[in-house]
Amino acid sequence: MSETSTPEKIEKSEEEWKDQLTEEQFYVARKHGTERAFSHPYHEEKADGVYNCVCCGTPLFRSSDKFDSGTGWPSYTAPIEKENVSEHEDNSLFMRRTEVRCARCDAHLGHVFPDGPHPTGLRYCINGSVLDLKKSESEE
Repeated sequence: MSETSTPEKIEKSEEEWKDQLTEEQFYVARKHGTERAFSHPYHEEKADGVYNCVCCGTPLFRSSDKFDSGTGWPSYTAPIEKENVSEHEDNSLFMRRTEVRCARCDAHLGHVFPDGPHPTGLRYCINGSVLDLKKSESEE
């Protein structure tokens, strides 16, 4: 997908998503859940590659934009392309946050916060269970 294109929407029934995803992936991606901090292996993953949406395969984040935020979830300074994610106001849990979803299939990914490192100053705090790492060929 190029910087000027909008991802083609993917819509499936709840049953279709349940058939495709693990129980945890379904809970996080389709029910806006959150995995336990420090519970997913991608939190400490160092391999080069691209993190895609586990639901639809949309490229979301580059490993080169990943950093250790100390929060217990994989964190990134920016998405691969801004058009690949959508942002939504989230006032749940008595907090004001910005939810991040896959723009193509509307999967809940996590949240974005304005306390990240340079160059963007943003911290995309993402649930590892909704990501699928495609390692660079040199890593495989």
